[in-house]
Formats: sequence, C-alpha cells, structure tokens
Amino acid sequence: MGTLWFNGSIYTMIKEEDQVEAVFTDNGVIVDTGRLTYIKEKYADNISREIDLKGQTMLPGLVDSHLHLVGHGERLLRLDLSLMNSRESIMSSVKKKCEITPAGKWIVAEGWNENEWPSSELILRDELDAISTEHPIVLKRVCRHALVVNSRALLEAGITEEPSGGVICRYPDGRLNGLFKENQAQNLVLDRLPGIDQGYIENALTEAIQDAYKLGLTGGHTEDLFYYNGFMPTYQAFKSVIEGRNMTFRANLLVHHQAFEEMLASGGRYQEGTRYIKFDSMKIFTDGSLGGHTALLSEPYEDQKDTNGVAIFTEKELQELVQKARQADMPIAVHAIGDLAFDYVLNAIEAFPPKKGLRDRLIHAQIVRPELLERAAKLPVIFDIQPGFVPSDFPWVEEKVSAKLLESSYAWKTYLKLGIICAGGSDAPIEPLNPILGIHAAVTRKKINSDDETVYGMDERLSVYDAFALYTKGSAAAIGLENRRGQIIKGYDADFTVFNRDVLAIEPDDLLKVEAVMTVIDDRIMYDKK
Repeated sequence: MGTLWFNGSIYTMIKEEDQVEAVFTDNGVIVDTGRLTYIKEKYADNISREIDLKGQTMLPGLVDSHLHLVGHGERLLRLDLSLMNSRESIMSSVKKKCEITPAGKWIVAEGWNENEWPSSELILRDELDAISTEHPIVLKRVCRHALVVNSRALLEAGITEEPSGGVICRYPDGRLNGLFKENQAQNLVLDRLPGIDQGYIENALTEAIQDAYKLGLTGGHTEDLFYYNGFMPTYQAFKSVIEGRNMTFRANLLVHHQAFEEMLASGGRYQEGTRYIKFDSMKIFTDGSLGGHTALLSEPYEDQKDTNGVAIFTEKELQELVQKARQADMPIAVHAIGDLAFDYVLNAIEAFPPKKGLRDRLIHAQIVRPELLERAAKLPVIFDIQPGFVPSDFPWVEEKVSAKLLESSYAWKTYLKLGIICAGGSDAPIEPLNPILGIHAAVTRKKINSDDETVYGMDERLSVYDAFALYTKGSAAAIGLENRRGQIIKGYDADFTVFNRDVLAIEPDDLLKVEAVMTVIDDRIMYDKK
C-alpha cells in the first residue's frame, strides 16, 4: 500500500518549470505521477496514506555531493569559530572555554579563517600559551588543511622541536610556532587526540544526520573513513547509526586512498555496501587550500612570491594511485583546487581512464585555465563544486591569485556550457551544510549579511533551476545514479525535499527565507517541521 502526495508545487526537475499535480509512491519507489484525478482513480485501492502538501513545494531529494559528515557532527559538538570575525574574539572564546574546562582536558575548536579578520595575523603557539598551558589547545582552520596548537598540546602529542613530515612552521628563531599544514604534519597532533572511540564517532554522526534532515538533505557523498581510528571503526559507526538506529540517510562513502586496501580486504567494492551506505570513488588529495597557500598553482601566489603551493604527490605517485583504483574498477574523486593540481589529475585520467560507464570526480575545480576546461570536457568527469566558496573566498582570493588565472576560475556557468556535469556540495564543516546557502551563492555570487554587495563573477551566475539541479540531478550523476535519483519520475527512488516556499518562482534573495519543512527518504518521512 502506498502514499499519495498532492496539493503543492511539485517540480520534477526533468526540465525547468516542469510540474505534476500528484505523485504516488510505494515501497520506496515512485510508482506514477500526473494529474490528481488520474492518480486517485488509478490507484484508489492502493492508497493507504495521503500527504497534503498544503501549497508547499516538493522537489527531488537534495543531496550534498561533498561533505565530511563526521566532521560536521564534530563541529556541532565542539567550539565553533567559523562566525568569529577577529583573532581577539577567537582568543576570548578559547579563554572562556578553558576557564570552564578541567585542567588537562583538550580544547579542540573548529573553523578559524584569518582572511575574515581585520588583521590577518595568525594566532600562534605563544598567544595560545598566554591563554593556558594547563589545557592542550588545538584550533583547526576552516579549510582543515591547517591547525595551530599550544605548547601543552605539543607536549601531550610527544612532539619535540625537531619533528618531521608535512609542512611544519617555525618562528624566526627556529622554535615551532604551533602551525601545522596538511595531513602528514597535522596527524602528528590529531593522532593523539583523546576520545575518538566508537561512541564519539556515532554521536557525531547522529548530530550530523539530524541536522541534515532539518536542512532538507536526503543524502550526502561523504569522506570520513581515514580520520577516526581508521576504516573499520568508522564504517561500523555508519552502519550502527544509519542501519542500526534506523536513521535512514543515503551515504555514499568516498574511500581515502590510505583506507583503500582495508576497504578491499573487508570485501568492500565500488557501489556495494548496505541499503543506504555505499562505497564510492577512491578519494585522493593532490594539493591543499588557497587560504593556506598550499593549493598548487601554475605560478607563484601574488602575496607570497616564494611559493606556488604544495603538491601532495608527484605525478608518478598520483598515477600509481589512479592505476590502483582502476585495478579495482573504481573511479577516483580528486581534491584539486589549484590549476597545476588540476593539470596533474587530467594527465592521470588521460593516461588511465576509468572503466566504460564510470565517471571520475574532480572536487572543487576552483582555479582552472581555459585549456584545462577544454580537456576536461572531453573526458568522463564530473566537477564536484562548492558554490559557497565564492562568497567565502572573495575578495581575499584576488590578493592571492593572479587576475589572469581568476578569469576562468569559479566559473560554474562556463563549466555547464561546456557540457561538463556539475554536482553541488558544501564541503561541510568547511562551509555551512545548508544547501540553500550554496544555491543562493550559485545564483547571486555575493555575500550575505554583509555590507559588501559586490557580485563576484556576474556572468557566471546560475539560474535558480540550474542551481537546484546541482544538488539533485548533478549529485545523482556523480554516483552514477542519474537514472534512479535526482528527478521525480516513474521508477525513481521516493526521496523528496519539501520547502515552505516556491523556490523556483521567487526572487533570488528570498531564497534566504526558505526553510525545509519535510524530508522524505525511501518513502519515509524522516523530518516534519510541524
């Protein structure tokens, strides 16, 4: 027995403005769509539940194509620095946290971004020592490609003045200044954090998924399997929460290259798993972040001429990883922010293309030269973009990256015009998880809650329809399920997001007033605001 959905603006996303009056679902699948009288008459004996949308708007379920679900949950559980707009406010918050935390307990905070401060002078070891030497303090940068710690954290982590590995920064006198960049260096600290047990991971996941429901997300493509005691504990936590606690959520797990062998040893394979949890592409990092000057550019940074970023792997090493994925019939999902990193990835894909029918994923695709776009358009690739990076990165990125490189960068509309499929994500906890903020950013390309009304890249603004398509059709295509999800069509999965306003018929700035009022996954209402 199934469900009738009616009396709302039901957008199929097949094409712009395409609507149906009613939808009939059964056993997790869309059985039929059409006029209300037709659906009621045809399925009269099979309708056991009627959902009156009361004039609200229903879309295919929105899916975040790139996030870190456990990390988002951690942010909800920890001290959040992301909305603090000065080093002084951050130091004050950390001090208050120390005052109410027993001596010896770790203080871990998330989300600082010096580019949003009046002065971009970093908070370093000595400033943190002035706050407390009784608490190990770890402050993670918003991009998660850098962190800073105090002396007590160095002591607890067993780090001497002569560590090795990754990018480890120092004061002019040679002392460690507490700043560690990229995984190899950061893990010297992160691997010593206490409390990363099964309960911790499950609590973070529970918080994150509950938040996703409230934001209208029916799924996410998430990368967590390497960071929380390794592959198996994290995978077991996903199964415990999503399957064991009956928290239905479609989780596609990107597999960090260092968790890849363990995934294979466990019997895991691409697009296999449980009903709601599937293994996805091999995740590879090729560079870092623009804010930390570690994204790999083809020319030096404008404000730091002695560097053009950090290559995580040589081209040979990168291609060896790609070969490893191909041997397991897996596509790759590659973090590439700088244009030189992007170039390296295209070289690897051209040398070792994916199995026919599969697509590789280029995550971020921010700084890209025109000739690289032309090459990418000829390959089986999807651009996994984060529209929220535009209001976050501008205008400070203009001081770091040359105007010539920026001409063809963050160019979402150009990508689509070239025929490149794009999926939309947040990179939460780097950016807020709310998909409406990403959609608003794609449509307006300007900051919110700011005096800065500049439109950064006027010609690259997307229509509201194309922006929503990133999170519906685009996210479905990123996992090879464009014939099963992302549209309201007979035979597709019964995943829906219901909003309080007609999102495809309002002014762009009114998107910020939109709220998800119902989230439906596999024909189950997982969130109902009322």
